[in-house]
Amino acid sequence: MRKITNELIESFKEYLIEEEKSENTIEKYIRDITFFMAWLCGQEVTKILVLEYKKELCEKYAPASVNAAISSLNSFFAFMEWHDIRIKALKIQRQIFSSKEKELTKAEYERLLNAAKSKKNERLYYLMQTICSTGIRVSEVRYITISAVHSGQAIINCKGKMRIVILPKELCKMLKGYIRENNIKSGSVFVSRTGKPLDRSHIWKMLKALCETAGVSKDKVFPHNFRHLFARTYYSLQKDIVRLADILGHSSVNTTRIYTIETGEIHRRQIQKLGLLRC
Repeated sequence: MRKITNELIESFKEYLIEEEKSENTIEKYIRDITFFMAWLCGQEVTKILVLEYKKELCEKYAPASVNAAISSLNSFFAFMEWHDIRIKALKIQRQIFSSKEKELTKAEYERLLNAAKSKKNERLYYLMQTICSTGIRVSEVRYITISAVHSGQAIINCKGKMRIVILPKELCKMLKGYIRENNIKSGSVFVSRTGKPLDRSHIWKMLKALCETAGVSKDKVFPHNFRHLFARTYYSLQKDIVRLADILGHSSVNTTRIYTIETGEIHRRQIQKLGLLRC
């Protein structure tokens, strides 16, 4: 009988750890499978039930979220060698324009910096600039160490891949001053009160607390949006998406394309400059 149990989920988790999947990926997979097990209420897993679950997901969530859940389930089914009950992901047309309501602009980024400075939150002030000037993931902030600042480059180890991230000279100069003022002797530059590297949730909370002062929508203020701003700004100047993919640590240029999507308003201004209309 094909029944999902806590023991099987734990075995799958151990497998994911051995495969060196990231902590966030493992957490996401296990959460999705646990939800599916609860939905089954002890029933045996069949293709019909899996398709029914997919239908319910489609009624509640956005296509991208549905596909993420399907990916988790299919990975678990492959691990269990239940290949005949794997299901297809939804077909989603490639996004052409980004949402103006979700895109963080450079002007809004500047307002966030001013707000952090006015609140005398130097740690957040320099943290935002570090992410935005290098394009690193929030999970990679811990690799911005004292030695990285002094050498001008950070060695990032993420998802089983290692890459070198160049730190701008001006950023290194600012961080050296921050390190001296806060008497940080070794390890990561951005740490909590207990001395541990800042994690995603900690950074998220600090950013959200800044929104009202900065006059920026909370929907736009999250760590990954600073990475997107770096990518858009870099691409607008260099037009080299392959190089950008290497800098961001992407295995596929298709992933990088998502980061360089502009709003429909920008596209509208561009086509208006073509001069192909005549009154």
